[in-house]
Amino acid sequence: MALLMSSIDQTIVATALPDIQLSLHAKINWVGWTITIYSLGRVMILPLAGKLSDHYGRRTVFLASISLFTIASLSCGLAQDIYWLIGLRAIQAIGGAAFMPSATGIVVDHFGDTRDRAVGLFTSIIPVGAVLGPVLGGVFVEYWSWRGIFLVNVPIGAGLLIAARACLPIDPPRPSVRTRLDVGGMLLLALALSAGMVTITSLGDAGAGLASITFLGTGTISIIALLWFLLHSRSTPTPFIPVQLLRGRGFGVMNLINFFFGATAVGLGALIPFYATSRYQISSLDSGTLLSARAIGMITVAAAAAIALRRTGYRIPMLIGFIVTAVGLLAMSAAPQALAPYAWLSVAAGITGIGMGLSNPAAHNASLQLDPHQAGAIAGLRGTFRQTGAITAISITTTILARSHDPALAQAHVFAVSGIFLLLILPLIFFVPEHRGTW
Repeated sequence: MALLMSSIDQTIVATALPDIQLSLHAKINWVGWTITIYSLGRVMILPLAGKLSDHYGRRTVFLASISLFTIASLSCGLAQDIYWLIGLRAIQAIGGAAFMPSATGIVVDHFGDTRDRAVGLFTSIIPVGAVLGPVLGGVFVEYWSWRGIFLVNVPIGAGLLIAARACLPIDPPRPSVRTRLDVGGMLLLALALSAGMVTITSLGDAGAGLASITFLGTGTISIIALLWFLLHSRSTPTPFIPVQLLRGRGFGVMNLINFFFGATAVGLGALIPFYATSRYQISSLDSGTLLSARAIGMITVAAAAAIALRRTGYRIPMLIGFIVTAVGLLAMSAAPQALAPYAWLSVAAGITGIGMGLSNPAAHNASLQLDPHQAGAIAGLRGTFRQTGAITAISITTTILARSHDPALAQAHVFAVSGIFLLLILPLIFFVPEHRGTW
């Protein structure tokens, strides 16, 4: 239930963006931050939450994360200002991110020899949340209010807290082993990314430009924090992101691919419901199901693509997946042909999902193959680059929409340019180290 609630909240807000914008009288460039800050918070907190659950106990961290997530959800539902909502979403992301490491640890600790099946069954709930989130968001917005997407977590969270306290075993005593965590590196990276996003978003404000104080100030902070983070990572014995994983053999190209794919597929995908509503006046409920169509397309082919990896290698499914995703983005930007707008967008969204499902297993394993002994760090790094690409794309797109006289047409052009760009980076895939057969 905790993992389902957290995964739903990654997609449920996308459906409500037009209503949040109207209700809080906010510009779209700042409304987009309700998605951006949640993704950024999860990227930063996941490694920390894992360490905390190892040190203080799985149950303790799990209960704390439920409490924080529930309180933050209540506060989000009562927010009267877009900036307060953004800040509260950041707090909600901390609680949501802490669910996964602590809950996974509980499953691993208590299922013994069958833990592989238990973990597989447990984590399979994530795609279900990706499918349900947009639909539930559409239902709440259509028949209640955007505030319902947050307030619904309150009774669920309260019931979950009671059930967890009653059912989960007390944490066993743990050895007092101090584990070093690069908090300084995490804070520097978070500052660099968040300041960079504010720099981009500020251009969407009235009268803002490249010479504005906000743009220059936050841009300078972002650059300094990023350079400081890189220097810090080279000098600290246990860096948040090891330098060799940033520019070592094969890692550089995989990081670029993950960033660009995260921007074009993951980031822009979150804005599909807003596009459907603004360009074709599709209802919130129907526009939300477009993201469900994308998730279903991804789920449909992902398992088969993963099973076939030993025969196909990494490059072929990535090439095909990127091309299919690009076709979906280009179709999304085009005017409907021989179909109603909703049916056309559903097909386009499903195509992008199929492309993502084809390429995701290959991209994930291509990174892990480079150094299987650092699987945890590499998996986290892949997520960091993909989410960074996603939040960058959301910030840039919403800034363009805020400055455009025809936001719907501008967003169509963004989809088209992104599809073309995805085709242009295909040569990068030929630099990915190839592998067939078992590890």
